[in-house]
Amino acid sequence: MNAAIRLPVEQAYAAELQALSRNDDRQKPAGWSLSPKAVLTYLLGGKADDGTLITPKYVGRRRLMETAVATLATDRALLLLGVPGTAKSWVSEHLAAAIMGDSTLIVQCTAGTDENQIRYGWNYAQLLAKGPSQEALVPTPLYRAMQDGKLCRLEELTRMGSDVQDTLITVLSEKMMPIPELNTSIYAQRGFNIIATANNRDKGVNELSSALKRRFNVVVLPLPEDMAEEVAIVSKRVGEMAGGLDLPVPKNVGEEIARVLTIFRELRSGATSDGKVTLKTPSGSLSTAEAIATMVGGLSQAAWFDSGKLGAEGLAASLVGAIIKDPVQDKLVLEEYLETVLKKRPDYAGYYSALNAAI
Repeated sequence: MNAAIRLPVEQAYAAELQALSRNDDRQKPAGWSLSPKAVLTYLLGGKADDGTLITPKYVGRRRLMETAVATLATDRALLLLGVPGTAKSWVSEHLAAAIMGDSTLIVQCTAGTDENQIRYGWNYAQLLAKGPSQEALVPTPLYRAMQDGKLCRLEELTRMGSDVQDTLITVLSEKMMPIPELNTSIYAQRGFNIIATANNRDKGVNELSSALKRRFNVVVLPLPEDMAEEVAIVSKRVGEMAGGLDLPVPKNVGEEIARVLTIFRELRSGATSDGKVTLKTPSGSLSTAEAIATMVGGLSQAAWFDSGKLGAEGLAASLVGAIIKDPVQDKLVLEEYLETVLKKRPDYAGYYSALNAAI
């Protein structure tokens, strides 16, 4: 039988969500499946009242998650902001799963997203046959969220045009959506809210209008503050993804994660970890998510082509792909880093050789 590559998180973590809800007798906001404290436990990890272990979904500052959950308990929308790879979509999905038990009401915003994809569309066969009617109307995820009192997720909000973004203003301020073709409106049911994500680094971003910004509470998700925290995040996600892909995890994976993250952190910060050498920074973000992808690529290479051996040779191509986004500028940045930093580190000799060969 075929199996889904990736299940919605409310299905993948159903046992944890059920354990948390079983004895959750705390007060819950309207429409919520769990109390705010239980949602926080689900996000940050801990134990349910019956002793069930809850794995952490977000590794970082507790206060940020408290603010996000508290925001959604009000009528104010939440905007998760940060550079690419800071787990904005991951947090958004888990918030929706924990609060509503449904993370699938999602709009992926792009430059081609128009008002019909945000508000509602039409079944044109019925529209031509009978004219505007409720039966001819095609609800969007936002429409269904308002109708059912659920959370709607808007991914990469700043990717769509400013004029389309502003169609949300009435929804967020008045909690209603006019349908002029039917001379009526839909009013949001209690429990409805919006979780939006946006990054502040990529090119092609459309700035949010001040009117729309005021209707969001912004939580900025930062890159991990210290090395140990980032190693913990990458190790956890690499282990989970390797399990889902049936990839063996060699014993030295922790050592290689530390080496890859050292390279990432030094290049993105523009200085070596001891602060003694100033470095040029590449054009990419070198995020935690890219480090995870690099390691999973290395595990696949090791499993299928390198007899299970994970090392610099298997990781080099993925590393180069993550670092060199601009083929001229970023290549010079990496070459300089190799000669001024890695060449002088005996324990990185394999990476020095393999990266030189890869570029």
